[in-house]
Amino acid sequence: MDLSIPQRFNGPLESGNGGYSSGILARHIDGPAEVSLRSPVPLDIPLEIVEGEDGSLRMLDGETLIAQARPIAELDIAVPAPVDVEAAREASRHYKSPPEGIFSRCFVCGPAREDSLGVFAGPVEGRDVAASPWTPPDWTADDRGEVRPEFVWAVLDCPTYFAAYPGEGMPLSMLVRQSTRIDAPISAGAEHVVMAWPIETDGRKRHAGAAVLSADGDVLAACRALLVEPRQA
Repeated sequence: MDLSIPQRFNGPLESGNGGYSSGILARHIDGPAEVSLRSPVPLDIPLEIVEGEDGSLRMLDGETLIAQARPIAELDIAVPAPVDVEAAREASRHYKSPPEGIFSRCFVCGPAREDSLGVFAGPVEGRDVAASPWTPPDWTADDRGEVRPEFVWAVLDCPTYFAAYPGEGMPLSMLVRQSTRIDAPISAGAEHVVMAWPIETDGRKRHAGAAVLSADGDVLAACRALLVEPRQA
């Protein structure tokens, strides 16, 4: 089995968005899944998917391991109290991504492109969380109007970066592992809230969580992400 990550679904300028790339692999696993990214995800080339006997999957570019996915029994993560839509709108006004740089054209949160998903997570006043409103466009949905899993994974990914560095600068930090569960369908065209929060800092490693909420505050999907800052040269 082969698949390809289209150019339009980049995160960094020259490679696939980590959440989308993880989700496109995890959609072949029933239930919650964990994906580890081992190399930058190439764009617009065939990538081989190899299934293991234990239900795990590997994504390969020739001999190079790009990503590994495995089913998990459950994702046990404590989601903080929900952020309402108005608070998410206000938080998004304080989105702090620089206009230029490696993530400036990310298809989820890139301010330099007009066709991004528009998930611009900013700090929520008085709380240790970041949030953004999100109305999924029709092209993210299947024929039932439900957002495809890979786009859910994508919008969960990006806000974790902003939650992991509250009140700090914007160091380069890359998603290396994402564990995600989808609890209920997410409808295209309806306004939602994406929120994220820091969990733990361990040297160059940052752990953060994220969730997609309905406008009423119901948790529809959640993830735990591990981001790692590259070693200094």
